[in-house]
Amino acid sequence: MTEIFESTGQALLYGVVGLVVMAAGFLALDLVTPGKLFHVVWTDRNRGAAVLLGSQSVAVGLVIMEAIGASESERGLGYGLASTLLYGLAGVLVMTLVGIVIGLLTPGQMGAIVLDDEAGRPHPGAWVQAGMYLGTAFLVGAAVS
Repeated sequence: MTEIFESTGQALLYGVVGLVVMAAGFLALDLVTPGKLFHVVWTDRNRGAAVLLGSQSVAVGLVIMEAIGASESERGLGYGLASTLLYGLAGVLVMTLVGIVIGLLTPGQMGAIVLDDEAGRPHPGAWVQAGMYLGTAFLVGAAVS
């Protein structure tokens, strides 16, 4: 029974680290998109912003999952938590850089373009950016494992 409580405590600690990384991902995406992301998604109901945020959330979750898997070692819980945090933040950084590079390579301001909902449909660029976030997550996840 002690093992169950210990494992539950570890899961909660990894959950807190994951939450910190997810929050960092949200803040990073908020910095590279026009307007306040929370307002754009929940108040303006912008579908392009929702596509980006949803895909980035899944992507960050994938990186965290791989980071947790890679953190299992004999070095202890503290080492595992720290490595998960650092790998997760590295993933957020790489995703943000990919988003910036894509923005530089596309016509217009990418952040504004992907938030351009026409007739209630997200701009195709939002789906491309979403795919890039997921692809980057697989890349970073592979590098971590």
